[in-house]
Amino acid sequence: MVLKGRVAVVTGGTAGLGRVIARTLTDAGATVVSASRGAPASGDRFPVDVTDRASVDALVSGVQDRYGGLDILVANAGISRPGPLVGLPVSQWDEVLATNLTGVLHCVQAAAPLLRASGAGRVVTVSSLLARRPVVGAGAYSVSKAAVETLTRVLAAELSGDGITVNAVAPGVVDEGMGRQILANERLWGRLRGSLASGRAATGDEVARAVLFLASPDSSYVNGHVLHVDGGLDY
Repeated sequence: MVLKGRVAVVTGGTAGLGRVIARTLTDAGATVVSASRGAPASGDRFPVDVTDRASVDALVSGVQDRYGGLDILVANAGISRPGPLVGLPVSQWDEVLATNLTGVLHCVQAAAPLLRASGAGRVVTVSSLLARRPVVGAGAYSVSKAAVETLTRVLAAELSGDGITVNAVAPGVVDEGMGRQILANERLWGRLRGSLASGRAATGDEVARAVLFLASPDSSYVNGHVLHVDGGLDY
């Protein structure tokens, strides 16, 4: 039980990959709060809109009141609005960046005091293979995830003096959440599969175990790193 006694928040934690991550951290002994827009305010679930700083503040305050602190933040909430950038409505571009990028910043800003008090705070952001391998039709998502990787490195430098590590997991194609849309696209998946040493998609558990490593004491000397969990893309 490597995370016994630790309190974690997973945004976007009630569905898809986030739900698998939350389960994995729970199995490792953590008390896990799964937060999402549709979550009920009960038990181990909290509602949150990461684009709204007041909503994020309420989440963190609620976690502090209920559990007395916070040790681990997994900033997983994300959306995609497909379409070529030259024709993408600016409102959809703004929506993707507000959720995938600014939402991460909101969460870290709100959680930083509790993570600092933890003495060994962990932040794990979630990027994507599309951060470095963009495809036509997923431009806004690709840009947002590339920015998340830079944000991760900046935050790692800023927070290292507080005993907080900040790292990212960059999954490849996963058989959970938005990854299922790629698997359902025979043309896109056929092209990507040929670039994978593994020749297959990842399971949600395989990605979640990478998150667990970065959230655990085992990663105490890993900071500002982007961990690619992609089955050997282009190897």
